[in-house]
Order: sequence, then C-alpha cells, then structure tokens
Amino acid sequence: MAELDEDRSPGHLRLLAERIGRNVNLLSGVTLLLGVLFVFLTVFPEVFQRVFVASAPEQAATDVGPIAVDEGIVNGIHVETGFIVDDNLEVVRGTCTACHSAKLVTQNRADREGWTKMIRWMQKTQKLWDLGDSEALILDYLAKNYAPQKKGRRARLTNIEWYDLTP
Repeated sequence: MAELDEDRSPGHLRLLAERIGRNVNLLSGVTLLLGVLFVFLTVFPEVFQRVFVASAPEQAATDVGPIAVDEGIVNGIHVETGFIVDDNLEVVRGTCTACHSAKLVTQNRADREGWTKMIRWMQKTQKLWDLGDSEALILDYLAKNYAPQKKGRRARLTNIEWYDLTP
C-alpha cells in the first residue's frame, strides 16, 4: 500500500506530467515537419524526383548488344525470351523487355498497323519513350514474325457415314 501512495505523490505526478508534455511536444513537432514535407513535395514533385529518384542516362534502343551465344537458341527460338530469332531481335528484345515480359509480345498477333497502334497506346498511357529510328526496325520484326495467322477452326467434316444409335 505504501508503494501505491508514493506513485501518487504530487512530486511524482508533476514529473510524469512533464514527461508526457515533452513527448506530446516532440510528437507535435514531428507531425508538423512531416506535414510541411508532404505539402512541399506535393507542390514541387520535381525536387523529389531530382533528389531521390535515380536516373540512368537515356540509351537508344538500337544500342542493345548482340545476343550472347550461351543464352541459347533452339529451333529458331531464343530460349530466354521465346522470341523468334530473326533480324532486329536484339532491338526488339532490348526495347520490349525493358518494360514487360516477352510473353506479352509473343502471345499477341497483329499486322504492322496493329503493332503501330499498340506502340502508340503504350506511348500514350504507359510512358513508352519515342522509339526514333528503332521503331521501323521493331515494326519490321513484329509484323513479320507475329503477324495474324490464318488458322481457324478445323475444316467442316464431310462424307461421313453415320451409324444409328437408337436401341
């Protein structure tokens, strides 16, 4: 019982109140600082990007090196990406897989106009950069190797001798 009385003494309560006051002041200061930082970064986002976002020097898509032999090519397919091995593969690989999986390319089929529309959509909505002279090389590759295929349903069955299933 004596210990409880000591904890509630006026001197102890005064010290406790001072400690709580210092913590509240510290918390208020940190909150104010974070608020000012938030407002500043909202008003001046370019400062944040310049200071905190690492920027690599821009590299033209045509600066992509050749495919290393040890990466493997099997039956005309580049094993790592699944791309068809053909002229301009290095440019397509370096450009397309910089942002997304190669499967996003290989699962699609389009003519040159369709591929151009996809590139324009990516430039408009996905921040794809201007491809410059590489665009023609990329479109040549895609239109040749990932053009629509004239495969459809199987041919209609004809001249079939049906048998009777009635019991």
